[in-house]
Amino acid sequence: MSEKSSSSGSDEDVEPESGQPGELGGVLSKWTNYIHGWQDRWVVLKNNTLSYYKSEDEREYGCRGSLCLSKAVITPHEFDECRFDISVNDSVWYLRAEDPEHRLRWIESIELHKAESGYGSETSLRRHGSMLSLASAASALSSTSTSSFKKGHRLREKLAEMETFRDILCRQVDTLQKYFDSCADAVSKDEFQRDRVEEDEDEFPTATRPDGEHNHNNNGSKEKLFSPASPKGMNGIDFKGEAITFKATTAGILSTLSHCIELMVKREDSWQKRLDKELEKRRRVEDAYKSALNELKKKSHYGGPDYEEGPNSLINEDEFFDAVEAALDRQDKIEEQCQSDKVRIPRLTPVPPGDAFSTIGTHRFANKPRSYSSSQSSIELVSASDDIHRFSAQVEEMVQNHMTYSLQDVGGDANWQLVIEEGEMKVYRREVEENGIVLDPLKATHSVKGVTGHEVCHYFWDTAVRMDWETTIENFNVVETLSDNAIIVYQTHKRVWPASQRDVLYLSAIRKILATNENDPDTWLVCNFSVDHDKAAPTNRCVRAKINVAMICQTLVSPPEGDKEISRDNILCKITYVANVNPGGWAPASVLRAVAKREYPKFLKRFTSYVQEKTAGKPILF
Repeated sequence: MSEKSSSSGSDEDVEPESGQPGELGGVLSKWTNYIHGWQDRWVVLKNNTLSYYKSEDEREYGCRGSLCLSKAVITPHEFDECRFDISVNDSVWYLRAEDPEHRLRWIESIELHKAESGYGSETSLRRHGSMLSLASAASALSSTSTSSFKKGHRLREKLAEMETFRDILCRQVDTLQKYFDSCADAVSKDEFQRDRVEEDEDEFPTATRPDGEHNHNNNGSKEKLFSPASPKGMNGIDFKGEAITFKATTAGILSTLSHCIELMVKREDSWQKRLDKELEKRRRVEDAYKSALNELKKKSHYGGPDYEEGPNSLINEDEFFDAVEAALDRQDKIEEQCQSDKVRIPRLTPVPPGDAFSTIGTHRFANKPRSYSSSQSSIELVSASDDIHRFSAQVEEMVQNHMTYSLQDVGGDANWQLVIEEGEMKVYRREVEENGIVLDPLKATHSVKGVTGHEVCHYFWDTAVRMDWETTIENFNVVETLSDNAIIVYQTHKRVWPASQRDVLYLSAIRKILATNENDPDTWLVCNFSVDHDKAAPTNRCVRAKINVAMICQTLVSPPEGDKEISRDNILCKITYVANVNPGGWAPASVLRAVAKREYPKFLKRFTSYVQEKTAGKPILF
């Protein structure tokens, strides 16, 4: 969204008590669609969610849209220092801040909310778990399918058996270990006693012990010196039985392990097949994603701002031309449909001469006292002294220039190219470019029967009937009325995508100019030229175009036969229309020239036909 980001003063990036990012709110310009372009919206960043409202006052009515920032991708624009884009899956918000500093603040706040949202951080791993426990793995495994549940049940039984065998084996090992420790102690004591007996024999040699274990007493009988080693405290242990049990336990463990290995080998084959299938699915999904992403980069969001006119536009010149031509064709069809559906009410009674054109205010030109002032071109400006305002000097300069240069014949001028010739209408163009922007001046000449120059200029100047014949305007309003003959008008033109929408602020003045030579016709002129006004400053929504346009009309009268009165059959209006337009932004030169070549003749024919229709049956206004 192209935004003017004015954050509320109470907003903070981080709430100190909770450690969580705080709320941020402000005005940003959001790209709405290719018709309405950039619109100011109230944007709120809170609880890891970005929401927008039509305005701050309408927050109570609910947001118009929101994005969860957990998986959002924030992309600062490469060329526009105030713009940044936020995308979540296939949803993209184009935003513009008031200046680069506000853009940086918004981006940092959004990234802070995203970092604390729990995705990809250490806290998220603790929260969601980065490893599966054996229990959860077994649970997930057992819930996949009926067949896998049965196999998993058998494996769990064997694992339970292994637990039982382990407990038995541990007890047996403890028992045997105690027995072995006691045996080791008894052997140590026996060796100690043997050592002492040997020492005694050395001291008393008469006491012979042929076997080292018996003495001969006086009776000649043998006496056992010490009893065989026998562990004490182990009388209750059946060593042989314990050994047999130990052997059986280890055999059971080995058998169970073999069975587990067999089950796992079988299941490994099954899981390997399933894994291969999942990998293949993943590969196909990744390929499809890459393909879709490439297509998206080529022609994604044709309504997005990256495809607007401009030197960095992602749309090439041919696609730009085709899109503009298609949009103009649609507008033509809509216009034709409106014309065919319009109900025309014929005027059954003629308008009384005294009321002619009074309903639209043209009588003010006929009855006003006129003061005459001489000019260098021997042409006199009528009512100039009555038309005093702060732009008077500019108006007089524009009128003088148009009367001096615009009426010059261009037929033999090599700089002017004849681009259209349809009957009495001829359109000329002179190719001019400045800093890559097309500024071609256009001049059209036309002859229209049955209307006067006053009538043509009146309908061209009067805003009360502007929307009746002008089909390219979306809306307009009179910003200021400078005088009876001069007004300042602001108007926006219908957008033709992918061109940006244009608006124009211009002063429009109407003049009647009397010729000093009685053989020359009087001239009516309407000049429109761009000015500045505090009540209509440029906005991000539209590109401000600059214009200098003039409609110059002269009335030629052929004498009627006999004593007949002059009728509309005896009058002819010669029209010279000149236009110098600066589009205010870059667009392909071929597109601008093609559009001008197509639209200007249509405009002249549409407007002159309208004037003929409106004046038919009415008194002639010279």
